[in-house]
Amino acid sequence: MKIKGQLIIAAAVLATAATFSSCNKSSTAKNERSQNAQDTYVDPGEKDEYYLFYSGGHSGQVFVAGIPSMRHITTIPVYAPYPATGYGFDEESKKMLGDYTWGDMHHPALSQTASKYDGRWLFVNDNANNRVARIDLRDFKTHQILGPIPNSSGNHGSSFVTENTEYLLVATRFSIPLPKGRVADLNDYEKEFNGMVSALKVDPKTGEMSVAFQILTPPFDWDLGSTGKGPSSGWAFWTSYNTEMAHEVLESNASQKDRDYSAIVNWKAAAQAVADGKAQDMGSVPVLDPAKVPGIMYFLAIGKSPHGVDTDPSGKWISYGGKLQPSVTVVDFEKLQAAINNKTFTGDFRGVPIVKYEAVVEGEVPVGLGPLHTQFDGRGFAYTSMFIDSNITKWKLPPWTDDEKKDLNKVVLDKVPAHFSTGHLVVAGSDTAHPYGKWLVAMNKLSAGRHINVGPSQPESSQLIDISGEKMKMVAEAYTEPEPHFAQILKVSEIQPIEAYPKAENKDPNAVWDKAQTGATRNGTSVEAKVTAVRSRFVPDRIDAQVGDDLTIHVTNIEQTRDMIHGFGLIEHNINLVMDPGETRTFHIKLTKPGVFPYYCTNFCSALHQEMQGYLVVANTGQTMPGAVYTNGAGPAPVPDAPASVPATTNPVAPSPVPTP
Repeated sequence: MKIKGQLIIAAAVLATAATFSSCNKSSTAKNERSQNAQDTYVDPGEKDEYYLFYSGGHSGQVFVAGIPSMRHITTIPVYAPYPATGYGFDEESKKMLGDYTWGDMHHPALSQTASKYDGRWLFVNDNANNRVARIDLRDFKTHQILGPIPNSSGNHGSSFVTENTEYLLVATRFSIPLPKGRVADLNDYEKEFNGMVSALKVDPKTGEMSVAFQILTPPFDWDLGSTGKGPSSGWAFWTSYNTEMAHEVLESNASQKDRDYSAIVNWKAAAQAVADGKAQDMGSVPVLDPAKVPGIMYFLAIGKSPHGVDTDPSGKWISYGGKLQPSVTVVDFEKLQAAINNKTFTGDFRGVPIVKYEAVVEGEVPVGLGPLHTQFDGRGFAYTSMFIDSNITKWKLPPWTDDEKKDLNKVVLDKVPAHFSTGHLVVAGSDTAHPYGKWLVAMNKLSAGRHINVGPSQPESSQLIDISGEKMKMVAEAYTEPEPHFAQILKVSEIQPIEAYPKAENKDPNAVWDKAQTGATRNGTSVEAKVTAVRSRFVPDRIDAQVGDDLTIHVTNIEQTRDMIHGFGLIEHNINLVMDPGETRTFHIKLTKPGVFPYYCTNFCSALHQEMQGYLVVANTGQTMPGAVYTNGAGPAPVPDAPASVPATTNPVAPSPVPTP
């Protein structure tokens, strides 16, 4: 009985201990979750510390979130119409979009001065239609779309900014017969097809982009690039796959060789070669053949099917992620430069020298399965995304100790799981000489049901990781529209966006600011109307025209107060302009049907927002309505003046008292 009693007591003690242990674990996990919430919580009315600019993939847009909250703040339309801001409906944005209504955006890049973000512009590529766009961070709007770029197909290895934003360097994903428009049989792929690296010049004052020159390449599929800095200033690096030069079943045929080539480009030497007259014209662009112009391009054979290539903040270490090898290849640029100067080559490919691998590689770091991209914190550490292992691996950059060189597993410092299949990742400022080094965002290709069910079409998962300590810590998660590929992070304090366009800056020749300037004029079958928008009225609120007329309407938002945005939606005509304070927008349509069509403010602006409307009266051809109003003709009595601007806290018109029954 005594033994039995002792066993019962022991069992009770163990059960109690297990309960305490379970409670302690539960309590610890709860405390960790609570701490994570505190680390990322932004009080109502308080502001995030960083902007997060996501590429929008095949949506063609840029998504802007805040860090650390990870909350979506706004969408910047770029390559596709966006009714929420009227993008793609006014004449200016329609002209930028051209014949395309979508784009495939992969890699945003921030402008730099002295290898530091300067807060002026955000550049984004279009893989589908060979274009690059520039967003001005003064107003968070797209101001230029350049392209389709001549002699280019699949603008994927783009856009990579040089240290002082002299150039955007871009490379083709697909090879085609050149010049564009020439047709060749796919069976002659190796002989008749080529890729291209392009340098787009950026005006240092306006940001205006233009095609400066191009470098002809073999028909490889160029993937990603990186620009140098410090010792590697003036150089750029790209990865490629399909050095097999296959044209079908690439899943297997483009993975036959043990290695693929990285292109190492001396863009400063290329620019000088163009200035020296060594280029040939192709599609009205100076094109350099690296086999005929030595010193502008070299090849380096690295692990097969590489994806990302990234230059560290010092500019000395270049990291290549090999999709089909479990390691990151680290190249020493100083060794690379010495090998080039000493002509330490292992032959050439189509006249381009191949640098000897053993002469330049510092080591292959065993980071895990499926390494794609590497980012840097500026403290000597690197972070690589693992597509297959679904994690982020932290490792130490060289120089390594002798012991670490013998066993590079020792430079792998930490791993944190991500959910799931991580593609790109971003550390703020990683591509500059001055990273911020506090936060990392993992952009995962699969969200795998971590959110409430929204049907078959799933969002992307983004996870915020604190990298300020010795160990990485996952602290928050958010979801985005399909499909972010890469992102950039910028300190909020580094830019000061405007909140209204100053009247003095509106140089639109069709802008109007008071009633005397408004109205419609007729010139033959052309009708042009100039309209003001202000809380809560359009002036004029009647526009007359006839079937067959070409109608042009210019609308100026004469507000100068933050948030006082107005829209102009025209019923049954597929028109929605949106004018920010102080902005003028224009649209043009051919009138094809008679009727009376309301137009109204589509953007909520005041308590009397519903009352902000007018009518387009479209008479039959040759019919003149008795009340038709033209500024150069007779009509009803003129409308009273509208207020120039009204404070945001008041209404321009008070409603009449309701009679007592």
